[in-house]
Amino acid sequence: MSVRDPNPVNAGKPKSVAIVIANPAVSTTTGWPVGFWWSELTHPWFAFTERGYEVEIFSPDGGKCEADALSDPRDPSGYSQSDLISLGFLSKPKLGALVDNTRPASEIDVDRFDAIVVAGGQSPMFTYERATDLQRTFVAFHDAGKVAAALCHGTAILRYARRADGTLLAAGKTVTGFANVEEDFADSATWDMGALERGRHLMPWRIEDELRAVGANYIQAGLWRGFAVRDGNLITGQQNFSGAETARLVCEALGG
Repeated sequence: MSVRDPNPVNAGKPKSVAIVIANPAVSTTTGWPVGFWWSELTHPWFAFTERGYEVEIFSPDGGKCEADALSDPRDPSGYSQSDLISLGFLSKPKLGALVDNTRPASEIDVDRFDAIVVAGGQSPMFTYERATDLQRTFVAFHDAGKVAAALCHGTAILRYARRADGTLLAAGKTVTGFANVEEDFADSATWDMGALERGRHLMPWRIEDELRAVGANYIQAGLWRGFAVRDGNLITGQQNFSGAETARLVCEALGG
């Protein structure tokens, strides 16, 4: 019996990927502005465009997006200074300007794209509960047999994404996302900066805890190790160092 490949390789029709980045918000725990994380956009973008894929950038609400400052390789902190892929992306005004004019997630045509990739950053933890269009779209990709991927705090979408029957998409799935050990590290660093009262958390809730709570089989590879996992057509990446690993699994799922 022959089985039709839902993602056949066709040199005449490049694969298309919708990357979703978060809109700007304000952290309810620190009062800081929060946004998306550069490497979680640029590293998948590089991997996909290098293969000739067509890539478009969206956000839940559309419009201008802002990155978390520490993710910018030009930031005085030097935190992301080794991220040469993001630096290269930002050095091209035409590419850097793409985040200033994102289209809303409600305009993502599931029939036209082969995959959706939801990037992280701090903003998803404060905004994805109300991102209902993105939640529906993410489920629509998955249930259509297309690739649905999320990484780092972008996996916050799995806390809310429900199928039409009300069941959570992540239930029973093997997934990863920002780990508790990484949240502990981030909390400690914030305490040391004096920006957060010792004993309080940087994030309002934790990915690892919530994914386990909704019935997912959560796994991780350890502190700051690049890691991604595929369960059928659901792909998740652990944190901001996992963009390339997440993109690789997406490309494999799409046939190369």
